Amino acid sequence: MINWKESNQALEKTYLFNNFEDVMRFMVLATPYISEQNHHPTWSNTYNQLYVKLTTHDAGNQVTEKDKELANFFDSLYLRFVK
Repeated sequence: MINWKESNQALEKTYLFNNFEDVMRFMVLATPYISEQNHHPTWSNTYNQLYVKLTTHDAGNQVTEKDKELANFFDSLYLRFVK
């Protein structure tokens, strides 16, 4: 996990992309893995930024291994967009 902040029993990070289209591509590419894991982030975007918050609701809203695995997946996927 690269540069994730843990606060209020959640992992948080804001990714910066080149443009809005890259943010949308990232979200679309991440969707199958998210669905497969059945672990859904809280996320929102503003133009070229994507804010992500991860917590495990069925574990009492705390950070679990599921959150760390999803954070690592997002970081790996993000590397495709960094040039």
